[in-house]
Amino acid sequence: MSIKLIFTIVSNFFIRIVYNLSSLFPVVENRVVFASSRSDSLSGNLYYVFNELESRTETFECIFLLEKFKSGFFNKVFYFLRMLKATFFLATSEFFFIDDYYYPIYVIKPRNKVKIIQLWHATGAFKKFGYSTIGKSFGPSEKYLNSVKIHSNYSYVTVSTKHIISYYAEAFDMPENKIVSIGIPRIDFFFNSQEHEELKKRFFKEYSNFKNKKIILYAPTYRGGSYRKKSFESKIDFYQLKKNLGTEYIFLVHLHPYITEGLAEDFPDDFVYEITERFNVNELMIISDILITDYSSVIFEFSLLHKPIVFYTPDLNSYKKERDFYYNFETFIPGPKFDDTEAMSAYIKKDNFDLEKIKKFSDYFFERKDNLNSKRVVDYFIGKGTNKISRSGFTDD
Repeated sequence: MSIKLIFTIVSNFFIRIVYNLSSLFPVVENRVVFASSRSDSLSGNLYYVFNELESRTETFECIFLLEKFKSGFFNKVFYFLRMLKATFFLATSEFFFIDDYYYPIYVIKPRNKVKIIQLWHATGAFKKFGYSTIGKSFGPSEKYLNSVKIHSNYSYVTVSTKHIISYYAEAFDMPENKIVSIGIPRIDFFFNSQEHEELKKRFFKEYSNFKNKKIILYAPTYRGGSYRKKSFESKIDFYQLKKNLGTEYIFLVHLHPYITEGLAEDFPDDFVYEITERFNVNELMIISDILITDYSSVIFEFSLLHKPIVFYTPDLNSYKKERDFYYNFETFIPGPKFDDTEAMSAYIKKDNFDLEKIKKFSDYFFERKDNLNSKRVVDYFIGKGTNKISRSGFTDD
């Protein structure tokens, strides 16, 4: 038996004890928990649901359990202790919102009065995840699934369109009627023109030399199963790209937050700019004119802007074997794919994009295009009343 499996079994044992003891306490009505291991601060879908709650007048107690998972022995010990803390609130809170994998949920039996709501961090259905990856090298092992029933016990999951409900039901191994196409909260940002104008002022104040440039955003997907990876190898020849595109373009790079040391390749620092902290990927989408990605779900949000999307996929065949996709990749993507820098740069330089294909893609994956997604989520799960948040409920330290 591996050390990892022993640690999992021991963790399950203590989480269940804490959960059973915590269940002796009553479920607190109107207590809303926002929990994530993706970020140290409130962000994404959780942020927008909280903001919607904050705009109302009925009193809610909000609990924040937010800390990015970190590798290393001592970090894992502290993570385990935080999971025990989360387990208490999992047993005693009426609403428990998450945006990704959240370990304690999968090893307990939820109480009837507790609603566990998965606001999955990725939009649409692109690369496979969860139970859809069983049998793939990316997927969970049979031994792990015997100890942890991943993605179990969700009361509901939200998606952007009915077209992808069956894929989420497969990925989470749950009934389709528990997956509701009421929208993705963070999509509200893409329909807030005032925020966009303020963002552009802030961005170009910091990067004044980017004005009057065509901005390319490179946002690849994360590879690997661990929560940390030092660098990312793009296989792009950035010097060739700069030479071919000339001074008319600027190349922004936004890597997954689990990447700690940026790009593996050398690059010209007057052309390529790595931006990971001061502006999030949604903000960079608003700023940018073109998106280059591989298999990232950012294509769904970017399609809302009706701007060109280019796919750079030199490892497509190996990625299909490792993880695969819900749709046929070649016919699904709303833009051309390339596996070498020369051909990709020539296409971009030509400046002849099929934006109608982008619009059709967007129309298919978003039933509603508005800034009311967060409102619909709160109305559906919590109620249509006007609510007021109790800030005394903050517990994150």
